[in-house]
Amino acid sequence: MAILFFSEGIDFHLAKPRSTTSWIKGTIKREKRKLHSLTYIFCSDEYLGNLNVRYLKHKALTDILTFDHSKNPKSIDGEIYISIDRIMENASKFKETFDQELHRVIIHGVLHLIGYSDKKPADKALMREKEEAYLSLR
Repeated sequence: MAILFFSEGIDFHLAKPRSTTSWIKGTIKREKRKLHSLTYIFCSDEYLGNLNVRYLKHKALTDILTFDHSKNPKSIDGEIYISIDRIMENASKFKETFDQELHRVIIHGVLHLIGYSDKKPADKALMREKEEAYLSLR
């Protein structure tokens, strides 16, 4: 039942990891799922881009990649890679604070592991609604 935070190839440390962990666990509980293991890896565009090409065959830049390792649909077990480069750029682009954008992406990954998608417009709207609801609880 652990949530771990690492950085790969960059010097980044999550501010307030305990409160972030508590917030993530609360989100998982509200969605009626059980936490098994969740690992966040903060990295660069280059690192995430290489993963994106290697595992998904996509060449576009992205802010997050989520890998679900769950064997049970009610259990959360996964890895979430987040590009700090993308978070910084998107925070500026969307006129958000770095912290707000980072936490939006943190919870976005959890929502993917829970089973929410953002491929279709209606799914994307529901995902955004969930993000906003959980961000308000932070």
